[in-house]
Amino acid sequence: MKLLFIGDIVGKPGREIVKRGLRAIVAQHEIDLVIANVENAAGGFGITREIGESLVALGVDVMTSGNHIWDKKEVFDYIEIEPRLIRPANYPAGTPGSGLCTVTTAAGEPVAVINVMGRIFMQPIDNPFSVILDQIRLAHDHARVVLVDFHAEATSEKIAMGWYLDSKVTAVVGTHTHVQTADARLLPGGTACITDVGMTGPHNSVIGVEKSIVISRFINGLPNRFETASGDPRLHAVVVTADSTTGRAINITRLSLNLQDVESLTAQPVA
Repeated sequence: MKLLFIGDIVGKPGREIVKRGLRAIVAQHEIDLVIANVENAAGGFGITREIGESLVALGVDVMTSGNHIWDKKEVFDYIEIEPRLIRPANYPAGTPGSGLCTVTTAAGEPVAVINVMGRIFMQPIDNPFSVILDQIRLAHDHARVVLVDFHAEATSEKIAMGWYLDSKVTAVVGTHTHVQTADARLLPGGTACITDVGMTGPHNSVIGVEKSIVISRFINGLPNRFETASGDPRLHAVVVTADSTTGRAINITRLSLNLQDVESLTAQPVA
């Protein structure tokens, strides 16, 4: 089984490159299930029902999120009716939505996706290391293949979570920092991990935001409104190959595709 996880989709540039390239990537890598982090898909802040439905129509099977999940007010209603959109499981009890989603591939094989969020340099919520084990137990009631999106700032916290969950889940993929890391690997217990999958969006930017706005804030320290950049869209993702019987990962491969790469893929004939 092959899972495609797409790193944080940022604004219209991120959505457009997914629209142009996803089907070709799925065909080339023989992908069975597509997961994407969508918390920045709506103008760089949050997700709307319209955008969520458009991403599902493009072939995204599960949508994960993070600290920006609540930035659009309409998401409170949307997340209650769309089980394929999940939020960090370590938000307090009573928070709308769920942190776990189980879906099946076209071949009928179940896959569970769990979303949790870190606490270092992030808002204070429940401890992800305490919450995650209960979520994994629930996931294993229905699926052997389990992927965890750990939405966190600190590299140390992400690496620690990977080791903590080694042999317990198929993959632990990091999101939030928008910079793809070069540490994709298989841990001894059969868990694939990467500190951060990266950003699907405008890379001629400061992690998706117009450069001049961010630089100005660093220079004068004054607040200003962030705007999503547009230049050099790239699609960052990982392909995780898993044994659907044992749930162990077999391989993890990073993808970093610019617009030219995507156009080249879409120009290739489908076998």
